[in-house]
Amino acid sequence: MSIPRPLAPPPVEAAARPNGRFGVAIGPRLLLLALAGSAWLIPALWNSRFFYALLIWDGLLVLAFVVDWWRLPKPRELTVRREWETSLAIGSPARVRLSVKNNSRIDVDVAVTDHLPPSRWHDLKARQMMATAGTEASMEENYTAEERGDLAAGPTYVRYRSAFNMAERWAIADLQQTVRVYPSFEHARRHSLFLARSRHLELQMRLMRLRGIGSDFESLRDYRERDELRNVCWTASARRGKLVAKTFQAERSQAVWMVLDCGRLMRTRTEGYSKLDRAVDASLCLTQLALYSGDRIGLLAYGRAIQQRVLPGRGATQLRHIVEQLAVVRAEAPEADHLRAASTLLSLQKQRGLVVWISDLAETAMTPEVVEAAGQLLSRHLVLFIVIAQPELKAAAVKSPESAEGMYKTVAAQEVVYRREILLGRLREHGALCLEVAPHQLSAAVLNQYLSIKERNLL
Repeated sequence: MSIPRPLAPPPVEAAARPNGRFGVAIGPRLLLLALAGSAWLIPALWNSRFFYALLIWDGLLVLAFVVDWWRLPKPRELTVRREWETSLAIGSPARVRLSVKNNSRIDVDVAVTDHLPPSRWHDLKARQMMATAGTEASMEENYTAEERGDLAAGPTYVRYRSAFNMAERWAIADLQQTVRVYPSFEHARRHSLFLARSRHLELQMRLMRLRGIGSDFESLRDYRERDELRNVCWTASARRGKLVAKTFQAERSQAVWMVLDCGRLMRTRTEGYSKLDRAVDASLCLTQLALYSGDRIGLLAYGRAIQQRVLPGRGATQLRHIVEQLAVVRAEAPEADHLRAASTLLSLQKQRGLVVWISDLAETAMTPEVVEAAGQLLSRHLVLFIVIAQPELKAAAVKSPESAEGMYKTVAAQEVVYRREILLGRLREHGALCLEVAPHQLSAAVLNQYLSIKERNLL
């Protein structure tokens, strides 16, 4: 099942209006001619007649400025339009088209500055285009969003002048709109398609070799020497007059929950992305693969309160719904309420299911609350608890100290790494599956563990 690409933001269009009280500026040609006219000051030091010549020159320039400004189209005669050609995804360039329709009789040279949401991959600078009389000029650019969620795109600023280049008008078009930035579709598609094809084939081959594994009935066949007696279908054996055995396949239509911690620890950024961004990407990959495998997938994202909650479901509608909810998941400044998330999940999911909990561990002398919360689910559900590792911490733990200060840093890093291993070990002792993976390896690790759980029939 491929990820449905959500709809692109709707196009917006507005007539320009004056920017500022006057909305007028000096053109570059007028400035050059004014500088050239200042040469009259040199002979004016010896003869005052040249000073009058300078005044006449400046008067002609002012007259030329007024005439050019009067001939320029009024701002309302320009219509500006912003049109998105594709939907926006974090880290992926989206095509956006800016067009200016000139409804006047004068050709104008236009400089357009579009105020898009801030991004380190996008520079806010003016784009030049030539809008002839009665026609529409357009230009395209790539915009790469830096954050997910609903972001505000601001107005568009327009500066235009005629071929005379003596005056310039400033205008603004109210193209403010809210655009939704989604998780990376290409990242999810690249991981899911590769793993789904390679590991799914491997899973089917192993299921053919391991008779009796699984609990979902698949078919009947003749009894063989190594088959278990509990798999014998006695009614079919009585009809056929010989022993007939049942074969099973891996369970389908099981409930899989993705639980995302949106607390302060998930705001840490590595390689330009926050830990929560990596968790969202992994969740999108798992959603696609779980639906492809026939399971029902749900979502629970939480901070101090529950942010997003999607009950388990199947199909393309469920996939689109989860994509929309993952887009607006945001990290919060305070610590997340993990116990509330655990109690909410227990109330929503009564039957046994797989809970994929992605979080991080706080550096505290006490047992982190998230570990206690995950432990509450173990009596009813299978928990895959994933901690996003800190590569710089592990690098500091194995670094050879060169000074007393470096030795203290190394010992402190080793202590933290050891404590994280102890905490994960406690969860493993109670039956949880625990992983600590680097941020850039999170998606692959989640998908591999999910397929391994399905293969081993742990649910």
